[in-house]
Amino acid sequence: MFKGCFVALVTPFVKGEIDEENFRGLIQFQLEKGIDGIVPCGTTGESPTLSYEEHKRLIRITVEEVKGKVPVIAGTGSNSTTEAEELTIYAKEVGADAALVITPYYNKPTQSGMEKHYQKLAKIGFPIIIYNVPSRTGVNILPSTVEKLSKLKSIVGIKEASGDMDQISEIISSCSSEFSVLSGNDSHTLPILSLGGVGVISVLANILPQETTQLVKAWLEGEIERAKELHYKLLPLFKAMFIETNPIPVKTAMAKLRMISKEWRLPLGEMKEENEKKLDKILNKYGLI
Repeated sequence: MFKGCFVALVTPFVKGEIDEENFRGLIQFQLEKGIDGIVPCGTTGESPTLSYEEHKRLIRITVEEVKGKVPVIAGTGSNSTTEAEELTIYAKEVGADAALVITPYYNKPTQSGMEKHYQKLAKIGFPIIIYNVPSRTGVNILPSTVEKLSKLKSIVGIKEASGDMDQISEIISSCSSEFSVLSGNDSHTLPILSLGGVGVISVLANILPQETTQLVKAWLEGEIERAKELHYKLLPLFKAMFIETNPIPVKTAMAKLRMISKEWRLPLGEMKEENEKKLDKILNKYGLI
């Protein structure tokens, strides 16, 4: 079962190219701070602008650096089932532990289409975590569809970023207790844990892996008040990471902390000045800059 705090790792760039040395350094930083798992090539890693060669290289580098210390959940989703299949097979071949597969975007498949998409990928025989984020994809995978898919051996969990607590409750109540329900929004981590979820794939963990991991760990170990304390302490930072489109704020913050260069790939770009001032204020409040 996949549970705990998994970092949705950013992809650092320098002059438009992947900063491989820094990427390896970010992985080591996460391991040193006790993260429960690493997710390369997700939305936070700017997967839509990575070439297939870059995508595969980042998955391979992550597996090499982690050396089996924590699970690697490789982002392998696509709106083309064939392309998602190719990336998922590659993740399996190089030794990742699971694949994070987003619901097909733009095509707007029906529930039946999404079911067939995941059924085909399940035949690879590799653990797959569904990623549901309707605000980005234009489609919402329904609890009834998730329930059906959860009965397949290879479909082991879901990253839920719909923000719909009724839907999340229905998924948790209808699926096996071995099916991992992970929060896809940092600010919803504690509410989802309270419903029976088992962790988060976190954006803020890029900056504060230890604190976000402690929040999840506290809840899972029954330290309810400690988990609540950490939630309210981190809540302004959780929200700050989404002042603008992710990963613009988190990469801006990481640049200020001298962790990476301040660089994205178009069509993403720098924050608006007024939003960056808001981010600075929050980072200053926490003594980060």
